[in-house]
Order: sequence, then structure tokens, then C-alpha cells
Amino acid sequence: MGHHHHHGHSHGHSHGHSHTGNKKALLSSFILIAAFMVVEVIGGFLTNSLALLSDAGHMLSDAAALGLSFFAIKLGEKQVSQEKTYGYKRFEIIAAALNGLTLLVISLIIFYEAIRRFFSPPEVQSAGMLVISVIGLLVNIIAAWILMQGDKDENLNVRSAFLHVLGDMLGSVGAIVAALLIMFFGWGIADPIASVIVAALILVSGFRVTKDSFHILMEGAPTQIDFSQVKKELGKIPLVKEVHDLHIWTITSGYPVLSCHVTISDEGIHDEILSQSQQILHDEFQIEHSTIQVEKEANGCPSPHGTCN
Repeated sequence: MGHHHHHGHSHGHSHGHSHTGNKKALLSSFILIAAFMVVEVIGGFLTNSLALLSDAGHMLSDAAALGLSFFAIKLGEKQVSQEKTYGYKRFEIIAAALNGLTLLVISLIIFYEAIRRFFSPPEVQSAGMLVISVIGLLVNIIAAWILMQGDKDENLNVRSAFLHVLGDMLGSVGAIVAALLIMFFGWGIADPIASVIVAALILVSGFRVTKDSFHILMEGAPTQIDFSQVKKELGKIPLVKEVHDLHIWTITSGYPVLSCHVTISDEGIHDEILSQSQQILHDEFQIEHSTIQVEKEANGCPSPHGTCN
């Protein structure tokens, strides 16, 4: 039974660096957005604007997303224990899933309220609405800039937070346009229209985040790794007869794991083939953590079901 665990030192160092960056980015944008959200809720009630309230709803989900992401990274730092052999890294994905579901609920509430307002558009104070939505736009631009300093391409959590903020930005733009239309043309209906657009944005990003996180929770193969390609590359190693029981899954963002059985011909040297397999997985598929069982063809398949496919 060959069990080999490869973990590059350089990887650990760069990971630690971006990790601290992520934490700082998440915390500072959380404080910024949470503070402004309170302003927007009060403003929404005072000006009677659903567009502002829906944007505040989006900001609430943003603040929750950022807070959860920050909390998840903090929890992920907890040491691995005998009970939790991967530590708390999974919590990050659970946080993203909860966050996605919350978004879906918020968007439905806004749709409901907007439909009601289409039939009887209330009086909206456009000047106050305009001021608050312009400040909202600036707050979102700053938050997006802060999050871009983190590694949003690698980390699902930072990415979901970044997508939230982008959606928020569009929400603020919608509220600004609606405020101008009400101010200059008296189009009260612009307010519920803007909120429907925001709700649609929230719905889309909520669906995406939920789908991605459920895929990981269901141990789905990482989308960026081609399963059949991995099998093919390992099968090309000289003296390898067959690759079976191949599993690839993700513990948390950017942490793919693989396990498989490799059957080799009798003249194959166990350790050489093991190390070649590790090399291929690391260099071509960026899989750092793999468990490979190498077995000689003559010994047959160790599987109790006698299936080696």
C-alpha cells in the first residue's frame, strides 16, 4: 500500500500571505458595508424608497457574507484535531451555502413588495434617495477595491463576497437612476422597477453561490479539474496497467484532494510509479494532497466486490 503525501513548502508560505490579506480585506469591507447598511435602512424608511430598502437588503446580505467569510477563515485556522482531521476548513463552504440561501429569500421578499408597489406607487422623497444612493455607490466602490486586494480568484468565499459587492454597486446605480427619474419626470414607478432589477441581481448571485457550495458539499469533482484527463495522464505512465477507484473532491476553496488505485505490471517499481504519479498530479492538475494505492497486477484486485473499474 503506497501512501504518499506531498506538500510544497513554497505553497504554504504564499498561502499564509494571501490568507492574512483575505482576512484584512474581509474585515475592513465588512465594517464599511455594515455601517452604511444601517444608514441605508433608515434612509429607505425616511424617504419611503423601496429601491433603497432593497439595496439595504442586498447590503445586509453583503455584510452577512463578509462577516461569515471572515468568521470562516478564523475558524479554518483552528488546529486539525483527531476528531476533525481536516480542521474546520469545511465551515467556509457551509457559510457560503447559508449565505446563498439567504440571498434567495431576500430577493423573493423584494419581488413581492415591488409588485405591490407597481399597483400603487407611493410618494418617494427623491432628493434624500439620491444623496443616500450616491454615498452607497462610493462605499461599494471602496469595498470592491479592498476585496480586490485579497485573492478572490482562488477563494470561493472572497469571490462570493466580491460578487455581492459588485451586485450592490449595480443596485446603487439603479437607485440613483430611479431617484433622478422621480426627481425630473415624477415617475414614481421607477422606484419599484429599480428594486426589481436589484432583486434579480440578488437572485442570480444567490443561486450561483448556493450551487457552487452545494457542489463542494456533495463531494463533487472540482470544476477546474478534468476527471477523465487525470485518469488518462496517470494511465500514460510506463508499466501502469490501469487506474481505478479514482475520487477527486474539494475540502474547501482551492484545496482539491484525490485518491485512487493504480495497478502496475509485475516489473514495475512501486516507489518510482508512485512518485511519477504524484509529480503529474502536482504539476499538471495542482493537486497537492493525494493518496495513491499502487498494486501489482499479479495480486489481482483487492476490492471485496472484485470490481476494478
